[in-house]
Amino acid sequence: MFFGLLVVKWMIMLTGKYTILFFVLGGIAAVMLSACAKQPGLIPDSDYNIPADSPATEGEPTEVDEEKLDQYSGQVPAPEFPTDLDWVNVAAPLTLDDLRGKVVLLDFWTYGCINCIHMIPVLERLEEKYPDELIVIGVHSAKFDNEGQTENIEQIVQRYGLRHPVINDDEFLVWQAYGVRAWPTLALLDPRGHIYAIDAGEIPFEPLDRIIGEMIAAFDSAGEINREPLDIVPEGSGDPDTLLRYPGKVLVDAESHRLFIADSGHHRIVIADLDSYEVLDVIGNGHQGYADGDFDAAQFDKPQGMALDGDTLYIADTYNHVIREADLGSRTVTTIIGTGEQGSGIPSNTVGDPTAISLRSPWDVELNGRGLLYIAMAGTHQIWAYEIEADRLRVEVGDGREALVNTTPHNSSLAQPSGLYFTDNLLYFADSESSSVRVVDIDANKVRTVSGPENNTLFDFGDVDGEVGESRLQHPLAVTGTYEGLIFIADTYNSRIKTLDPETDITTTIFGLGGDGGFADGDSSTAEFDEPGGLSYADGKLYVADTNNHAIRVIDLEEGIVSTVEFPNPEALMIEEAPVTVVGGVQDADETLEEQQVAAGEGEIVFRVSLPDGFKINDLVESEIRPSSTGGKVLIDEADARVVIDDTREAHIPATFEAGDDTLYADMTLYYCRTGEEALCFLDTLTVEVLVSVIEGAEGDMLTVEHEIIPPPDV
Repeated sequence: MFFGLLVVKWMIMLTGKYTILFFVLGGIAAVMLSACAKQPGLIPDSDYNIPADSPATEGEPTEVDEEKLDQYSGQVPAPEFPTDLDWVNVAAPLTLDDLRGKVVLLDFWTYGCINCIHMIPVLERLEEKYPDELIVIGVHSAKFDNEGQTENIEQIVQRYGLRHPVINDDEFLVWQAYGVRAWPTLALLDPRGHIYAIDAGEIPFEPLDRIIGEMIAAFDSAGEINREPLDIVPEGSGDPDTLLRYPGKVLVDAESHRLFIADSGHHRIVIADLDSYEVLDVIGNGHQGYADGDFDAAQFDKPQGMALDGDTLYIADTYNHVIREADLGSRTVTTIIGTGEQGSGIPSNTVGDPTAISLRSPWDVELNGRGLLYIAMAGTHQIWAYEIEADRLRVEVGDGREALVNTTPHNSSLAQPSGLYFTDNLLYFADSESSSVRVVDIDANKVRTVSGPENNTLFDFGDVDGEVGESRLQHPLAVTGTYEGLIFIADTYNSRIKTLDPETDITTTIFGLGGDGGFADGDSSTAEFDEPGGLSYADGKLYVADTNNHAIRVIDLEEGIVSTVEFPNPEALMIEEAPVTVVGGVQDADETLEEQQVAAGEGEIVFRVSLPDGFKINDLVESEIRPSSTGGKVLIDEADARVVIDDTREAHIPATFEAGDDTLYADMTLYYCRTGEEALCFLDTLTVEVLVSVIEGAEGDMLTVEHEIIPPPDV
């Protein structure tokens, strides 16, 4: 692994300031932080030749802007991508020749890095503004072993909603070829395939927009912009939706018998009964956005941690960079902290007006029982505190540098705190980028490590039980307690659940087989998780947000058994006006079958659903078909306008056929699962359309409507 030159990352990330890039000097762009970057005199002018086969734009250029063309041209040919790397979001690996005529922005990132996450909306804005001229390519050079697995990158691409090509650069081949030394780093290539500039850090939209716009205009004047679209195949685009999608955090309240789930991928909070798991309410309409109001209209963007005080639920609305307050009685949502814009820099200890300050990726919230709300501010590597009655916000822990340094709370350095738990004047936090669990001893006014390395360079991670200093975690995201005095840890990238004994600071694995993760209920010898990100404990049971399995798991600590939450009313989790339809594995609006003929008179309609071996219609949920017609020739009694289809996969309803032509529609809502894994329920919704000719004296009195469910390849 190429980690020896990462000092630059720390210099940039710890200061919290931007290194504003891409400056122009004498018509030649200086490139920073790269051994292979463009610099004056690196390649003689005589060796710089414009390719003869540069693609042209639509129409002929009228006048070449030679000055601009020279100003925004690179001179060093970009290194070609190695041929044996895995690519995501494209049908086949790309080459630099495939990209000729496009402005190319390489984004070097790793998926647990909060600064990399902050660049995602910037890149999305650029892609939206220059959809035909710009191509963003993510170069995923993993920090953690778990992040280097292609299957996990495919998951994270879906979780983050990335729609551009992504390379799995787990051996750091592209990283080294471009001389990269930091996450995130951007490399800008001109349409001729030459490096224009490379720079590291969180770079704002405006300078990128200006330079890319100018580069496009310059090369457009020479007819060298290629606006033909690339063959992008977004990962999971044909997959059916799941009832939950990448749940990030979970909160249980034994007193009110309620279970709160941050259904992060669906941008909402689900409230369920703690005993039956019946869905009681949903906060948010399931569409990504930012809106206060009643539960049915409110919008979130990948919410994470929650804290409950009576009927007031505090929510870390992470990607909106705000803290929301949900009144469970009046069913309303209000923003109480943040502006909705991502903040920058490191605030002073006294932050000021809570609604005037811009937050940076709040990941979790926790109450201390005395009117104080702690906030894990992952983006500033700090923990903040909100005085609820006084409506005041302050920095409580962390100097804003990304590091593992233990001293007094204000002078300690944290590394992306992402999970909080308060008990007995001790504030535990999962410090994800340092792969540790640490605690703020409020009475003693000090911070110390209790699991993982006591001091590190942010690269001491692994999967080792034992005493603090010897134990190793891998990007933990949650901590909670207590059962028999133990603290629980979601060791996220190890896909394990561990305990911490606060008396001895010994960490012990209790569930999860580690490795690549998986999904299985059972005892400690069989149960598996996949990147669990949230924990909550009550009455002898540990509730786990099993993020990549799209499920909530329950560990009965007395029995030593893991089970999966099953919702008896899954229809309550349907998202209005946002159905996911799967037809032959490809998202579509409907499916049209071949025209059928049927005899006039009494008859029937037969519906048949087929599934591959190992799958079944889920009998925990009612799958339904609603037939209808528009021409009045296929008549269905109102009592038969809805038919339930079970795992026999066949249903019959009577119908009357009158001579003439008509169109039969069958609106299908089908829940299916793997045999024996009913808790992981997938959804297939579509409308099947059949053209029907009803003929007097024709043979046959039956119409057949057939649909084949094709599960996604990784299900």
